[in-house]
Amino acid sequence: MYLTITPQKLGNTYGQSVTDFVNYLDKENLGNSTDQCESFFNHQSDQIPSNRVIEKIDANTAKLKKTEPRFYSITVNPSARELAFIKNNPEALKDYTRKLMEHYAGCFNRDNPITIRDLKYYARVEHQRHYKGFDREVRENAPYRSQIIRLENQIRMVKRGELSADLKQMKKKIALLENQAPHKINGQMIRQGMLKPGYQSHIHIVVSRRDASNSFSLSPGSKYKASQVLLHGKLIKRGFDRDRFYQGAETTFDRLFDYPRNYVETYRSRKTFVKDQSKYFAQIMRLPSVQKQAAFKILEQTGLRVPDLRIPKTKIQLAVKTFNKLKRAMDLGVDSKAMEY
Repeated sequence: MYLTITPQKLGNTYGQSVTDFVNYLDKENLGNSTDQCESFFNHQSDQIPSNRVIEKIDANTAKLKKTEPRFYSITVNPSARELAFIKNNPEALKDYTRKLMEHYAGCFNRDNPITIRDLKYYARVEHQRHYKGFDREVRENAPYRSQIIRLENQIRMVKRGELSADLKQMKKKIALLENQAPHKINGQMIRQGMLKPGYQSHIHIVVSRRDASNSFSLSPGSKYKASQVLLHGKLIKRGFDRDRFYQGAETTFDRLFDYPRNYVETYRSRKTFVKDQSKYFAQIMRLPSVQKQAAFKILEQTGLRVPDLRIPKTKIQLAVKTFNKLKRAMDLGVDSKAMEY
């Protein structure tokens, strides 16, 4: 389970309205008939049109400065294993989203506890993902793609009479490069923009910066985890516990669906990996046999070549060097503009 919380982009990309963001989310509905289009949903309704979302979020901005986000975007990305466990059921994902937002409300540190009734949010399930430039498959295919593009440009020059070359040989070279590329789908070389195969369902949530009554701000981007501050002579609580939110996101999923989460799928393990790879690997080696085998299988699915399960403890440090490749495979970096794990 991977989640990101991102503030509204200000400046040239997005204005003071949620319109551009909602239009971006509408992209998957393009070309679909009305009955095939995904609608927004929240705790009260399953069929909320886009214009209603725009109207409600844009109207809920009292006392916000022009430089303050009007809304936050939460993206929830269940793993392929999690999606397979719930059979990629969109209704199950909606149920999970509602439970997740109840948990989100509880992660705010306030004198009066925040509940789901205090939130103004709208969510949508999407089912497709496209390969992007930073995906491992695209990056590893890139050298082959670059040579193909150069040859295709030369072929056009030959056809225009600007270059003399053997077109047949150039086309054979392109076919050879496409065959040599390490990553393909149905024989086609993976490139940026192609649809990803398998279950790709994920959830986009837009949540207002202001509470549902438009009376006070609820910022998950607060730099304070849980603290008190003296304001006008009175101690008040502030902050948002992101660690609690991220860890609770997987706990909520597990309880709702009885999901048997492996150690390497946990938020706790990913934090351990970032801080201490030796400890991370040692924890895997201490798992019961069945869970350990499952852990290595999950890690292999990231594209990592994992060491032998029978590796002696004296060689753990050597194995850890191999595991450092997970930094790239698991995309563990924390973006300064998006709080994620």
